[in-house]
Amino acid sequence: MTTPDEFTISRRCLLKAGAATASVPALVTAAPAIAAPPRTAGDAALSPVTLNVNGKVHRLSLDTRTTLLDALREHLHLTGTKKGCDHGQCGACTVMLDGRRINSCLTLAVMHEGAKVTTIEGLGTPGKLHPMQAAFVKHDGYQCGYCTPGQICSAVGMLGEIAQGIPSHVTEDLGAKPPLSSVEFRERMSGNICRCGAYSNIVEAITEVAGVNA
Repeated sequence: MTTPDEFTISRRCLLKAGAATASVPALVTAAPAIAAPPRTAGDAALSPVTLNVNGKVHRLSLDTRTTLLDALREHLHLTGTKKGCDHGQCGACTVMLDGRRINSCLTLAVMHEGAKVTTIEGLGTPGKLHPMQAAFVKHDGYQCGYCTPGQICSAVGMLGEIAQGIPSHVTEDLGAKPPLSSVEFRERMSGNICRCGAYSNIVEAITEVAGVNA
């Protein structure tokens, strides 16, 4: 009987050796993936910020990445302001910042130290509605209601812009005060999306308030 050469290797042993060799790079590569420990809440960089919201001063300590929207909803529990797309495209998060309307999801709270913020809760109360709120109810401009806080804050801010003579893309005479027209209203409200399609009702509500204030 012939004795096998000591260098002879069976096919099975060859496959085992190849599999073992192939696994080594995978183990070496996978090792760094477990090096970084998970981030904890205590690791966040906090910054003090003071905001005057609806006439009340609030002193907060916030993660510097906190948006104004999240500061209002999660820290001050003013949930009337809605989080829709969270990308500044739907307008559901519109509030008034120092008298100007703004998408609160697109700005950081720490950028507005000492600013005056007005949310839907600061415009009126159930017993004494703001004229724009009352007009939305009268003309059924709210429908499902999700976009309504942003719509109302935007409408109030929009009329303020017109009163200040700030033109829009459809203003024909840049040297004159923009007209109180449905064309201006629709253009200036185009950043506020209503999935219910209550746009005509919303324009009617704004027109009524604009007529009262004119």
